[in-house]
Amino acid sequence: MQDSKIDLSELAYLTELFDLFNSGRHLNRSSDATLWHELEQNSAQYQCLFSNLGFELCIDGRGFAWFHDEEGSQNVNKQSRQLALLLMVIFDYQADCGRSFGQFYQWTIGSALLEGVYERHQGLLDAEELDQGALIKILENAVRKGFAIQENDHWRLLPSVYRYLDHFEAITEQASNSGVATYEGDESC
Repeated sequence: MQDSKIDLSELAYLTELFDLFNSGRHLNRSSDATLWHELEQNSAQYQCLFSNLGFELCIDGRGFAWFHDEEGSQNVNKQSRQLALLLMVIFDYQADCGRSFGQFYQWTIGSALLEGVYERHQGLLDAEELDQGALIKILENAVRKGFAIQENDHWRLLPSVYRYLDHFEAITEQASNSGVATYEGDESC
């Protein structure tokens, strides 16, 4: 691909995809089938073109894509931290309710769930100055960034949330391994 030329006329949605990714949004197979099909059909050409322009296009086989940015802006980092916190407490709440993490995109996130999440994690959320109104604003931002969709009076998470879930699971595994190492160390003493 590096030595071949890219025929831009074959990339019918180049402008739409570049604008979407460059605005910090995610593309999800389940929410925009037309753009996803275009990306899937020409993924190598898009990745090569965007790479030559200085962007890293990541495509996850679970059905989402985004421009990876190591640095990010200060504002994006704050929004990402708030979304991470909200997702973490939602996942914790749903786990306590016996719901499978692997089915998170089927969860209905409405006012009752947000109220339950807030009541259960009020101390943590208050420490971050996040009241119930702030949780809704975070979800609205998640919609703009391609992590959720709003349907009537509730939200649904999109496959791009796997990026956060992967981090949560890595942290849990790391903590678990640290506990094992500590425990094994204690046994040898």
